[in-house]
Amino acid sequence: MQHLYFYILFFSVLFPFIFSFHPKIAFYKTWKYLFPAMLITAFVFVAWDIYFTKEKVWGFNKEYILNIYFFNLPIEEVLFFLCIPFSSIFIYHIIEQFPSTNLITKSHNKITFFLLLFLLILGIFNIQKAYTATTFISLFLFLGILKFVFNAPYLGKFYYAYLYILIPFLIVNGILTGSFIKDEVVWYDDLENLGLRIFTIPIEDAFYGMLLLILSISIYEYLRNKKFY
Repeated sequence: MQHLYFYILFFSVLFPFIFSFHPKIAFYKTWKYLFPAMLITAFVFVAWDIYFTKEKVWGFNKEYILNIYFFNLPIEEVLFFLCIPFSSIFIYHIIEQFPSTNLITKSHNKITFFLLLFLLILGIFNIQKAYTATTFISLFLFLGILKFVFNAPYLGKFYYAYLYILIPFLIVNGILTGSFIKDEVVWYDDLENLGLRIFTIPIEDAFYGMLLLILSISIYEYLRNKKFY
């Protein structure tokens, strides 16, 4: 069980990596844009993670990790910020190749405005909760910049892809937070979050994951197009 976190990451990235070379997908051709985007995003989130781990906003069960550390983080936690964006942007890439005219893509402006209002209200009214406030306000600010400064046209595509990304998200984060296993791999101080769970997953994780991915995808789109639109 000490390899559990590592195995979760390995199998999360295995099939996207293999199918990256499928001629109809050809995800590997985007890697020159993808890898810098992943590394820049990982730098931000690892710094955030180091601080929150130090402050015991969350922590890690030594029974499920290799106990190899980068500062105070298990090496698996650092790899998380590379493996999960890789697998998620693989899904985004597939969605991009098969454009949809679904309601979510058409309604991305309304979705963005709703998210901005929701994130701002929850962030401000829970300013004393470190995980809730930091996640919601950070996502509010970044989405606002993408919408009102850069008018990013890929937001609708991102929302649509995120619906599919949520499926593996629920599985991976479910295991990490204690679903299907005896104890959690990652524990949380519920005084620093809303205390609301999707099964065993803190509700904030869904928005934390959204911020992780939209930051990665925004840099990825910028490098591909050499502009933010």
